[in-house]
Amino acid sequence: MMNDYCLIVFDWDGTLMDSIERIVTSMQRAFVDVGLDCPATDDVSENIGLSLSTVINRLAPNTDDAKLEQISDRYRHHFVDASEIPMPMFPYATDMLKSLKQRGYLLGVATGKARRGLDRVFQDIDCHHLFDATRCADETESKPHPRMLDELMQELSVSAEQTLMVGDTEFDMVMAKNAGVDAVGVSYGVHERQRLLENQAVACLDSIEQLHHWFNQLPSKPLINSN
Repeated sequence: MMNDYCLIVFDWDGTLMDSIERIVTSMQRAFVDVGLDCPATDDVSENIGLSLSTVINRLAPNTDDAKLEQISDRYRHHFVDASEIPMPMFPYATDMLKSLKQRGYLLGVATGKARRGLDRVFQDIDCHHLFDATRCADETESKPHPRMLDELMQELSVSAEQTLMVGDTEFDMVMAKNAGVDAVGVSYGVHERQRLLENQAVACLDSIEQLHHWFNQLPSKPLINSN
């Protein structure tokens, strides 16, 4: 039986926004810029969802701090300023969020993005008003540590039993498990369905449409309203 959730927390990249190609390409270009071998697409995408510093350290182990900082700087340049690759919200994602908001659910974001990056996206697509609280990897612990969820629940006065995490990676599922929170996986992002289910996802959906339909099965009057 599904809990009577009040707070639904979303991962961002690969869950609500179709940004994987831009992330991967920007990272590969950053490595080439600093004279390192271009990491494989699968190796980059495998780590999407973690903090930028964690991803770079995984892709370039035994690299000195100065070089790591150069990679980070070049990644930001390509991702923010020099990329021609669009980053649309997944189809129907905004409608799904608006529907949940109208039904009284608290909505949150727990993302590997930096605060500056998430705020930039919010400004670009004008969706900040849909979320009651957000946490980014540069202001707390990176996934799969539970602190992002712990802080969101504390800020919004919601228990673990009333909270649901939605994400496309194993890191999201493990973070939820570490926080004592249920999780729903989405297989249209980075990690495959079986991997999400093996990490205790209560469900795994293959599209935004399926996710929206799953949400529609939840009670329409949560215990806590956003007002």
